[in-house]
Amino acid sequence: MQPYSPPFSITNRMLSLVAEIAEKTGRITSYRSFETKPYLRRNNRIRSIHSSLAIEANSLSIDEVKSVINGRVVIGPEKEIQEVKNAYRAYDMLGAFDPFSLRDLQKLHGVMTYLTVQESGIFRTHNEGVFNGDRCIFMAPPPELVPEQMQALFAWMQAEKETVHPLILSSIFHYEFVFIHPFSDGNGRMARLWQTALLSEWNLVFRYLPIESQIHKFQDDYYAAIAACHTAGNSDTFIVFMLQMINHTLDWALEQITEKDAYLPEAMQKLLDIMEFDTPYTARQLMLNLHLKSKASFRTHYLLPALEKGLIVMGIPDKPTSRNQTYIKK
Repeated sequence: MQPYSPPFSITNRMLSLVAEIAEKTGRITSYRSFETKPYLRRNNRIRSIHSSLAIEANSLSIDEVKSVINGRVVIGPEKEIQEVKNAYRAYDMLGAFDPFSLRDLQKLHGVMTYLTVQESGIFRTHNEGVFNGDRCIFMAPPPELVPEQMQALFAWMQAEKETVHPLILSSIFHYEFVFIHPFSDGNGRMARLWQTALLSEWNLVFRYLPIESQIHKFQDDYYAAIAACHTAGNSDTFIVFMLQMINHTLDWALEQITEKDAYLPEAMQKLLDIMEFDTPYTARQLMLNLHLKSKASFRTHYLLPALEKGLIVMGIPDKPTSRNQTYIKK
C-alpha cells in the first residue's frame, strides 16, 4: 500500500507568506522579549486559551479565564471552568511531548478533555460532523477509518518533516486533523494546540504567540476555509488562511515588543512593566505597585504621558474623572 500524502500544492502566495513570517519571527527572536518579560508570555498564553475555547462556544470572558488560571473562584458553568483548567495544563505541557507522536496526541487529548467528556484520550466510536455554531460544515469519515487515517497522517509528518516547511506542514496537519475529526469532542482545541506544538519545534517563540486569538477574530473565515478545502479536495485554501493568521499574530506581537519601548522615559517604562495587558487597574493600585505617594507626580510623569501615547487607555473613557476610573494596558 502506498504511503498516504495529503493533497496540497505549494503556491507563490504561500512562499511569500512563509518568507514574511520567517523575517518577522527572526525580529521577535532577536528582541528576546518573551524571555525578559514573563508577563507577556503569561498574558499571551491566557489569550490562546480563552480564544481557542471561545471558538468552541465556551462563554467565559478573558478575565474569568485569567481568574480560573489564577485559582480564584469564578461563577460559571462547571464544565467550562474545567475546560479552562484542562487547556491551561495542556498548553503548559508544550515542549514536554513529541508533536510527531500519535500516542502523545492521545495523551494530550486526555488532558484537554479531563472530566468533560466520556471518550477522553480515545478515538471516537460514532459518526461526527464539523460544525460552525449550529451549521454543519461537513460530515467526518466513519469512525472505523479514524485509527488508520491518523496513523497515516502521523507517518506522513514523520516522513516529510525535513522537506516540508514547518509553517506549511503544521497547517496541513491542522486541516487534515479537523477533517478526520478523530475524537468525539475537543478536536478544534487539539488541532490548534498541535499546530502550535509543531511550530514551536521550529521556533520556540510560537509557544507564546496567541495565534488562536486571530482565528477567533476570523472564525467565520476559519470555517469557510475548511469548507472550501473539503469541496476542493485539498488543503491549499486553509494553508493560506493559517499563514495569514500567523502573519497577523506576528504583526500584533511586534507591536507588543516594539523597539520604541527602549526609548520611553524611565517612569513610563516602569508603569508599563507593572501592568498586565487587558487588565484594569485603579490609580491607587498603580501607585501602590510603583511605591509612589505623590498623586501629582504619578499623574504628571507616569499616567498622563502613557495615556497621551496611547500605551494605556481608560476603562471608562466617557467619564475621565470618574472615581471608579481604571487604566488598561493595550
